[in-house]
Amino acid sequence: MKNSIQRGHSLAIIAAAAVESGQLVVAGRMVGVAGADADAGDRVEIHLEGVYELTKTPTQAWSVGALVYAVPATGVLTTAASGNVLVGVAVEATVNPSATGIVRLNGSFSPAAA
Repeated sequence: MKNSIQRGHSLAIIAAAAVESGQLVVAGRMVGVAGADADAGDRVEIHLEGVYELTKTPTQAWSVGALVYAVPATGVLTTAASGNVLVGVAVEATVNPSATGIVRLNGSFSPAAA
């Protein structure tokens, strides 16, 4: 198809800040996981689908299926919706304290913050 740009399972975007491979990237209402290291201003492929182990608010316990959001300024995951960007759902329960959680990315763009 002449007008096709990318498949869309991942997107190549310009990194607003330096990122490391596997790091959650929040770009406006879009959330993905960096596929490689990139410096600010470089193009980086972010994966919009899949299941990843990501940094979470350590004091939260998650249940399977809980909606998970990213704090835009830090990329840290939380179950608190207010002012945050929807990332996906927890696919494993976590305990308090724990530094990471297993999340299935929702593969779509987050609606406006709650």
